[in-house]
Amino acid sequence: MHPAPSVIIFTTFSGLGFGLLFWLGIGAIVPTGLSAFIWFAIAYCGAVGGLMASMFHLGRPERAIKAFSQWKTSWLSREGIAAVATLIIMAIYGAGLVFADTQLAVFGWLGALGALATVFTTSMIYAQLKTVPRWKHWTTPALFLALSLGGGALLAAQIKIALVLLAVAAGLQLYAWLSGDTRLATSGTDMASATGLGHIGKVRAFEPPHTGTNYLMREFIHVVGRRHAQQLRVIALVLGFVLPMVLLLLPFTHIYALLAVLSHIAGVLTLRWLFFAQAEHVVGLYYGKR
Repeated sequence: MHPAPSVIIFTTFSGLGFGLLFWLGIGAIVPTGLSAFIWFAIAYCGAVGGLMASMFHLGRPERAIKAFSQWKTSWLSREGIAAVATLIIMAIYGAGLVFADTQLAVFGWLGALGALATVFTTSMIYAQLKTVPRWKHWTTPALFLALSLGGGALLAAQIKIALVLLAVAAGLQLYAWLSGDTRLATSGTDMASATGLGHIGKVRAFEPPHTGTNYLMREFIHVVGRRHAQQLRVIALVLGFVLPMVLLLLPFTHIYALLAVLSHIAGVLTLRWLFFAQAEHVVGLYYGKR
């Protein structure tokens, strides 16, 4: 699929923001006063900034409010409701720390659960799609949650937990790539089923259905060269997991911590680009592009 910058920014920074809100909510760190304001400002910049970025991918952003009404059937609607509820609850929790030096633990834990729910609903927007076999797998929500919690722990300076979660996320990502590379081929969908002509014999591409590109081809058919993809995977693993873990194992300094965070963000941005670019929507079979 076409890796739109808006959804790459959205899935990267909203995950980090809600991940940090989770660790703040459970009391992994309990700042007060100005310090609390700074911590929550960072978390909200990531969470809210990511959500706002996603609106640039909508054809009619002014109608985004209507998405909240489809919560019975739409994971996008559930995500919006979970995000708003979480941000309100965590605002109450944060206000107690900033203005009253008081930890309202109930609101913190509710907000932490809401942060997890928000990341999960985001992941299910993609994991529910039968038309993208690479995404329709348990590794999609598992990776979204692992990256959010691992990145949040990194931002919250929870070094030991971050090391474990980043290692888990790296393992999940490798498995997702290895298993995902063959998922379209083994899904049972081919050109015969895509065109509906399988009942008359073997189907192969003779001429493309259109003389030029159209919306489906622009948005859902994005082919990445194998060598290019492998190089990007290595870069993503090194920047997203290996380098941050090495920096965390060194004697702590604020410079190393900052470099670890920046490296992880760069790695996750690369991962997200690959997540969309290698999606392999089955519509590509109809156009003979798979």
